[in-house]
Amino acid sequence: MAAPRRDTRGIVDAAELFTRVTFRRHEPAGPLRPYLEHYWLIDWDLSQPYASHVVPHPSVNVVFQQYGDQAPWGEVAGIGLELFTQKLQGRGRVCGIQFRPGGFRPFAPGRPVAHWTGRRVPLTEVFPEPDPAAVLTPAGERDRVAALDAFLLGLGPHADPQADLAMALVDRIRTDRTVRRVADFARSEGLSVRLMQRLFAAYVGVGPKWVILRYRIHEALERTETGRAVNWAGLAADLGYADQAHLVRDFTATVGVPPAAYVHHRAR
Repeated sequence: MAAPRRDTRGIVDAAELFTRVTFRRHEPAGPLRPYLEHYWLIDWDLSQPYASHVVPHPSVNVVFQQYGDQAPWGEVAGIGLELFTQKLQGRGRVCGIQFRPGGFRPFAPGRPVAHWTGRRVPLTEVFPEPDPAAVLTPAGERDRVAALDAFLLGLGPHADPQADLAMALVDRIRTDRTVRRVADFARSEGLSVRLMQRLFAAYVGVGPKWVILRYRIHEALERTETGRAVNWAGLAADLGYADQAHLVRDFTATVGVPPAAYVHHRAR
């Protein structure tokens, strides 16, 4: 697997966020890389509260968190179906694990991944005896990464060819702009639509159509982060939309404001 990606896909107004927090990504240990996107570490010390917003990826995250003097804790965050907003204030630290779409179930094979979609549950409901303090307490971030490695390596992963297939299918959706319709995609992979939908529910947590649409919005957001003017009609065509109005509708429903208003806010 390649090094952790450097793009800001999914982060709303990434430039503003990075002025408020210290944000890093790290590679996991070698045996874990087929299943993980990366680890993500955030620290902050704010004089004024700040709300961060993220358009979630089709990924499950395990998140270890500590806010101020509160005790460290952890949770499993299933795929978020709506814009995720987190208020940050004072001091805090988060160490997160972002799984590749399809990569979570080998560590938690007891339930289909759709069971966790739209939910955030305490880590103890999914994994036995986790120790959030072991991840969050070390001052050195390399030590925190080592603790994340140790946590996951103690859980598995359990080999599963269906998980491998699910990860490969989502990778194609992410990288192949010709994938626009689920029926055509399933046919090209030698699967029925029903079988593909069942596979995605069991191993990804959302359907293939949802994944296609979400990656389109991520691409649109990423274009706005460049600071250059966006040709929305041209972008809509690039992303496989019938017209600009359909892109504007999906962008507005996901991000909460139309593209023009979002770009204006960032410019201010």
